[in-house]
Amino acid sequence: MSDTVIRVENLSKKYLVGHQSAERERYTALRDVIGREARNFLRKAVDVVRGREIVQGDQVEEFWALKDVNFEVKRGEVLGIIGRNGAGKSTLLKILSKITEPTAGRVTLYGRVATLLEVGTGFHPELTGRENIYLNGAVLGMKRADIKKRFDKIVAFAEVEKFLDTPVKRFSSGMYVRLAFAVAAHLDPEILIVDEVLAVGDAEFQKKCIGKLSEVATSGRTVLFVSHNMTAVRTLCSQVAMIDRGRMPVMGEPSVIIGRYSESYAKSTPREHAWDCPDQRPGNDRIRLRRIELQNESSSADEFAMSDDITIEVEYYNLVESTRLAVNFALYSVDGSEVLEDWSIHEETWAKKLMPCGMFSTKCRIPANLLNVGTYSLRVIFFDAEAVRPLYEYDQRIIFSVYDNEERDVLWHGKYIGHVHPKLYWLTQSLGEGERAR
Repeated sequence: MSDTVIRVENLSKKYLVGHQSAERERYTALRDVIGREARNFLRKAVDVVRGREIVQGDQVEEFWALKDVNFEVKRGEVLGIIGRNGAGKSTLLKILSKITEPTAGRVTLYGRVATLLEVGTGFHPELTGRENIYLNGAVLGMKRADIKKRFDKIVAFAEVEKFLDTPVKRFSSGMYVRLAFAVAAHLDPEILIVDEVLAVGDAEFQKKCIGKLSEVATSGRTVLFVSHNMTAVRTLCSQVAMIDRGRMPVMGEPSVIIGRYSESYAKSTPREHAWDCPDQRPGNDRIRLRRIELQNESSSADEFAMSDDITIEVEYYNLVESTRLAVNFALYSVDGSEVLEDWSIHEETWAKKLMPCGMFSTKCRIPANLLNVGTYSLRVIFFDAEAVRPLYEYDQRIIFSVYDNEERDVLWHGKYIGHVHPKLYWLTQSLGEGERAR
């Protein structure tokens, strides 16, 4: 018997996208409108007769969400799937879960599949948590006796004992995803497919989920894991595949594929983050960004020497009176691993600050000779410091590089290991002639 559990061969998925023609922007006579609508009606009638998808719009364009994707997954493997938004990851999982039909190609699955693609998928909002456990288990193909045998473990893992007899429509998104994951992970599917829904849970629950997925994989079952969290992917997965514009160009060791993905992401990420036009400023009803800049002394830069101080400055509008804000900066390496983070609450005068509405600037200086050679990404989050909850996270990373400008008197084999390379204090001194070593 073959160890292959998932086999995907020449898989493609095409969508038809409708567009409004430019004619609608110009003045048109009534006869033009009648003629255009008649043509659209005729086209849609032909689509109905031929069993094709009906698409709104005057013009129809083909969009290939997936194109000629091929891969295999062995029993007991954990395959991570990474890629940018819109690359085709969710489309692939929906085809594997038999939610969406492919346009071409073939998918062969050997075993029962449990999927966790969206928060609360398969839950009925009017039913209680207890009832939904049995309902969702039945949907996944489990007998009532099997569900009953695992019921206590599911409830304990989800940590929803107090709300078990409450309709799930009153659950928070975090409670939803905890219960949904617990059901899917405890019902012994041969194949478990998990999308980015784990991002809804808190850090402690995500750690539990990763531990459970590892346990599932070591028991001989197979996991497909889609995530933007490169640390979780690297920790959990034995193989990683990257999807780029509907194609799967590479698949292999996690560190290699994550590094390649991060490098391609860095090259395509905009270097300038400034918004002069008020209508284009990212944010919400609490925070609006005006500028994010990395500086070397007084000039903006996206490349720094190891011996440079790096100043991060963010300009923003506080839109709520007397809000105690904290700005969080976090650095990640090119492979997605965490390097460091810090908060503006460490500012000496921060505790005295209750910010009125208005524009503010927050700066943070990374001292020279701290970061090692490499490419880094910066994450920016604004927090309500009193309630310790996020107010707004800028959804793009700021990318910059550090290069080596150090002159050495000795031959060297290359880059120092690690993400940091601080200047350490060294001392060698004579202890006298003394007794010779024997």
